[in-house]
Amino acid sequence: MSQAPTKAFASQADLSEKNITFEQLSPHCWAYTAEGDPNSGVIIGDRFIMVSDATATPAMAQDLIKKIRTVSDLPIKYVLLTHYHAVRVLGAYAYAAEGATEIIASQGTLDLIQERGAQDMKSEMERFPRLFRGADSIPGLTWPTMVVGGGNPVQGEVPGKLSINLGGVVVQIWHPGPGHTRGDTIAWVEEEKVLFSGDLVEYEAGVYTGDAQLEEWPATLEALRDLKAEFIVPGRGEAMKGNDNVNKALDYTQRWVTTLFQAGKEAVAGQMDLKAAMAHTRKSMDPIFGHVFIYEHCLPFDVTRAYDEASGIKNPRIWTAERDMEMWKALQS
Repeated sequence: MSQAPTKAFASQADLSEKNITFEQLSPHCWAYTAEGDPNSGVIIGDRFIMVSDATATPAMAQDLIKKIRTVSDLPIKYVLLTHYHAVRVLGAYAYAAEGATEIIASQGTLDLIQERGAQDMKSEMERFPRLFRGADSIPGLTWPTMVVGGGNPVQGEVPGKLSINLGGVVVQIWHPGPGHTRGDTIAWVEEEKVLFSGDLVEYEAGVYTGDAQLEEWPATLEALRDLKAEFIVPGRGEAMKGNDNVNKALDYTQRWVTTLFQAGKEAVAGQMDLKAAMAHTRKSMDPIFGHVFIYEHCLPFDVTRAYDEASGIKNPRIWTAERDMEMWKALQS
């Protein structure tokens, strides 16, 4: 068994609770945001409710359910998983008692749950314990009941698209292209121009790219820009209002991704080891992003993935609790 590193992950040392905001963006759409912690979205129709991103544990989902119940007692029938990460999906089972009958994900997300969901759950829970309050309420992995198929639109393929009528409002769900993961899924309420992006888009918060497709991510962001949204609920950071501010969030995410990946390519070209790659990446990243929420939490994983992808590793290596520690020790040596 590997020894624990002398210095803890920034995420392990982050124990302060964040302020929650639950705000209405449009007649049917709400944002549940948390100062850089993972956000959720809520769409309330005349018959049913949909939640986009379930929170990390059934116990934590109760906080969101309580907020929803201040404005509606309708069944929360649909839960959308924007991607496979444990912090987004493991709270899904809490909604069964609130009327949930369908858990929606893309084919890419289902594939990733099957391929690496168990390892990801263990890794995430150990590296960020605060985000898994009430972990003993998790019954196991979350499995979708509705799967959105289709190809990669960035490569000219036709994505599958699911339209769900909640009563008075239609939600369109599809995979707009790879980015944060290879299975990212969005919810789009076209009539109200509200986009629920999951972690494809962040704002003034760390952009976790440990499982990302960095080269393809910018094209996916441009596909989202083409929607001309007036509101966006990003994966982390405040909900943005007005198309100019939506574009700010898209620009912010794109700048993070491109700056990071460029540094990774330079590190590989310079034959740097991981510790040197981290120092090199900080030169371009720290001045722009060093002040934002969870910057230090994300950077070790981001630098590692950028280095891997620049080295030709297309499919991200699976993070395990053991690999987390190995990476951290390499950076501390």
